[in-house]
Amino acid sequence: IRCWSNIPFITVPLSRAHGKSFAHRSELKHAKRIVVKLGSAVVTRGDECGLALGRLASIVEQVSMLQNQGREMMIVTSGAVAFGKQRLRHEILLSQSVRQALHSGQSQLKDMAIPVLEARACAAAGQSGLMALYEAMFTQYSICAAQILVTNLDFHDEQKRRNLNGTLHELLRMNIVPIINTNDAVVPPPEPNSDLQGVNVISVKDNDSLAARLAVEMKTDLLIVLSDVEGLFDSPPGSDDAKLIDIFYPGDQQSVTFGTKSRVGMGGMEAKVKAALWALQGGTSVVIANGTHPKISGHVITDIVEGKKVGTFFSEVKPAGPTVEQQAEMARAGGRTLAALQPEQRAEIIYRLADLLTDQREEILLANKKDLEEAENKGRLALPLLKRLSLSTSKLNSLAIGLRQIAASSQDSVGRVIRRTRIAKDLDLEQVTVPIGVLLVIFESRPDCLPQVSALAIASGNGLLLKGGKEAAHSNQILHHLTQEALSIHGVRDAVQLVNTREEVEDLCRLDKLIDLIIPRGSSQLVRNIQKAAKGIPVMGHSEGICHVYVDTDASVEKVTRIIRDSKCEYPAACNALETLLIHRDLLRTPLFDQIIDMLRVEQVKIHAGPKFASYLTFSPSEVKSLRTEYGDLECCIEVVDSVQEAVEHIHKYGSSHTDVIITENEKTAEFFLQHVDSACVFWNASTRFSDGYRFGLGAEVGISTSRIHARGPVGIEGLLTTKWLLRGDNHVVSDFSEHGSMKYLHESLPLPQRNAN
Repeated sequence: IRCWSNIPFITVPLSRAHGKSFAHRSELKHAKRIVVKLGSAVVTRGDECGLALGRLASIVEQVSMLQNQGREMMIVTSGAVAFGKQRLRHEILLSQSVRQALHSGQSQLKDMAIPVLEARACAAAGQSGLMALYEAMFTQYSICAAQILVTNLDFHDEQKRRNLNGTLHELLRMNIVPIINTNDAVVPPPEPNSDLQGVNVISVKDNDSLAARLAVEMKTDLLIVLSDVEGLFDSPPGSDDAKLIDIFYPGDQQSVTFGTKSRVGMGGMEAKVKAALWALQGGTSVVIANGTHPKISGHVITDIVEGKKVGTFFSEVKPAGPTVEQQAEMARAGGRTLAALQPEQRAEIIYRLADLLTDQREEILLANKKDLEEAENKGRLALPLLKRLSLSTSKLNSLAIGLRQIAASSQDSVGRVIRRTRIAKDLDLEQVTVPIGVLLVIFESRPDCLPQVSALAIASGNGLLLKGGKEAAHSNQILHHLTQEALSIHGVRDAVQLVNTREEVEDLCRLDKLIDLIIPRGSSQLVRNIQKAAKGIPVMGHSEGICHVYVDTDASVEKVTRIIRDSKCEYPAACNALETLLIHRDLLRTPLFDQIIDMLRVEQVKIHAGPKFASYLTFSPSEVKSLRTEYGDLECCIEVVDSVQEAVEHIHKYGSSHTDVIITENEKTAEFFLQHVDSACVFWNASTRFSDGYRFGLGAEVGISTSRIHARGPVGIEGLLTTKWLLRGDNHVVSDFSEHGSMKYLHESLPLPQRNAN
């Protein structure tokens, strides 16, 4: 804890030897000394007259938060000219209105012209007001700010350089935020072709070059340049096919076409890139980002420091492999080629992958052993997750069997005609199945998920991006290598990509122009995080697996304990495991109830009592904290209901629409339960654990969906397909079907073909 002005605040451990810039975004959180450069377009209003006060307040708040973490923040700001222009215009209008009133006797101001205002005069009039505004804003966070005005000459004079350096260091030592600006009231015109003449020389001709020069002089860890564009694009923003460059490397500027400069300010994007590269060469990391976008400006600075994928990051370390954006594009192109293959060819790829899982068993298990040893040594994984991480010969054999099921059932999945309609004579319409596009599957501690999901993507003709947990890195690597080997037999190796870069899941969820569907496989927390982070991309999955088993009065004694034991104890960490056991009130204090309790005790299942169940007991187990709990372990809740109707109502109120079961011999009661429970899977006299793609005969699943749109329950090949409409005509136009036209709509249903040969 540090204290300043009697205000305590938390500091973060920050230490780094200056001299080399950060190689990856994830390292930016270690930045100690940071310069934030605010471009004219960020600070000024859209009319270029006056300041954008809301934006400026948000920036001050973010800088204050970072300062209070123990970082050393500096601001290079524009805005004096705009603020001065606003003040001078007001004064001129006031002066003109007085003169006009004296000379004409009237106060009509319609024809008054505002003269062109000289920038230096505007800067002189605006600098004091701009600084007063900053001081007032920083005061709200108990932070002191200090103004420093500089010119290019201050950096050429060695004594002035040392004085400036000493002043800035002293201000930072006292926890004061320096606010630096070029002294536009006296600054001379920039000298042409005078900057970037070497590592130690950059001409201060705008605030971009000032920020870069200052960052290097002060051995700054990070320079954040905020402008009115998202970052650096490979062609002028707004032009067709312009793409944001996530990471920019020295030497890449030849591949970039620069557009015009910002609506205000001295420098354009080319000036920013030159300044950024100069700072990077001097050991300072740089990010260029948008400081004006209303959705992100409130947290753009803190997001950058946290390492989130915002703007363009300048790095000297070029990764060996493709970026995740390039991988997504490769997956899309590969997926389209995959969809164009014959069904037999796609099936052949999956059969080959199934063979490789058994043929390369030793290599797979060896890689998996490395993952298990590393996980155990680090001690980070709970026992259920270690079990999920583990592969075995029997698991690989089961995987191979499941893959062969997928191959056999995929023969007519893509391009299958599901509806044919004759719209009119010689005008036929077909609805056919097609792949969704590019899938992003994020999974934890489940290396067996990789070949399963890959096979389903191949069968459905989808491109696939896979993001596995680092705890399964070795296993995922070899399984992905085998998948690409299988894909290579028909030249579609790139259709399935494994993301190995340091991409955060939240950043992947923002690639809405590259990814069509996200499928999370893992904990309920992972699913919730992805659903929250996904920006414009649909997420297929379930955030919780709160599965119920209802024991009716007419339940069979032989079936009850078997089904409950299997549902809860066979694999308690699974999303389809029993979490809440509903007992009909009439079964309390019966031999059947005693058998259920005894079985749970033998299996070491911890019991939590629901409110009604607890009310029937003198000494009850611990009362449940919430009836909406997914335990994922040998724990469950027991609650009492008065009827099947109350059981259904309880499930609707506290369940997650995953899987729910009734145990009864009364067919009428069972059918009522099956028809009225609104869940993805509803069973009668069967374990909740049957809610699984392999057990359903789908071969495998990409997950279980509790969504009500598109796919529900275990999602196999069918859930990874959508449709498109094909209309075949012969010179048909809509005007022919008007009231006095020559054609009439028929809308006749046509028989479906047995199998689509295409």
